[in-house]
Amino acid sequence: MAERVTIDRGGHLLLIGLNRPQKRNAADFAMLQELCLAYGELDRDPDLRVGVVYAHGDHFTGGLDLGDVAPRIGANGLDLVPEGGLNPWQVEGEFQRKPVVIAVQGMCLTLGIELALASDVVVAADSTVFGQIEVQRGILPFGGATIRFPRAVGWGNAMRWMLTGDSFDAAEAHRMGLVQEVVPHGTQLERARAIATRIATQAPLAVQATLANAREAIRDSDARAEQQLQPELVRLASSEDAAEGMRAFVARDEPDFRGR
Repeated sequence: MAERVTIDRGGHLLLIGLNRPQKRNAADFAMLQELCLAYGELDRDPDLRVGVVYAHGDHFTGGLDLGDVAPRIGANGLDLVPEGGLNPWQVEGEFQRKPVVIAVQGMCLTLGIELALASDVVVAADSTVFGQIEVQRGILPFGGATIRFPRAVGWGNAMRWMLTGDSFDAAEAHRMGLVQEVVPHGTQLERARAIATRIATQAPLAVQATLANAREAIRDSDARAEQQLQPELVRLASSEDAAEGMRAFVARDEPDFRGR
């Protein structure tokens, strides 16, 4: 069976590609598990600093392959994370520690929107059509949209699309704040890689600490995140990367961060 998810390394980037184009990248159980393993690799490998998620073919994803996935929903829900994996939708209490930039195009339904919501920067081709259509199938979004969509775009905007199952375009997604940039179709991966590369040139420990503290505020509370600020500052200030950052500032040249 062909790989449902491709993995390629480019410097400090891990490129993760949905690879079932003949099915509009509808996610069957094998794809879900392979995607979990890819996120696990990104999280574990200290040489990897940023993930870039994209899709082969004309469409990002048509959503779940319900014919394959629905029979696997047991009494406790869907158990999809194999050993060594990490849930890309991050709804099980464990977060990806590295930033993820996502590039979407064509059809981007259900779990595709939720994957975007669980990512950190979203680039959409102007061809993208979004739809959170679970209510049309008699289920609810279970990959985090009920939690993250209202926070990302506002209550009314989220409910307009989640409760109707209607589709919306890239311009509307950008207006709401679901996506950060809209680019011509075919250039979305190039732009996502450029943003990811820019992130990867920054101090990795500082990037991860910034991401973690922002998530702490959302998941727990502002007060909890505030308690972590000074201890994290002390920890980072004693790192080799902080010394390198100061050296580069004084010398007015580019820093060479090592993640130490």
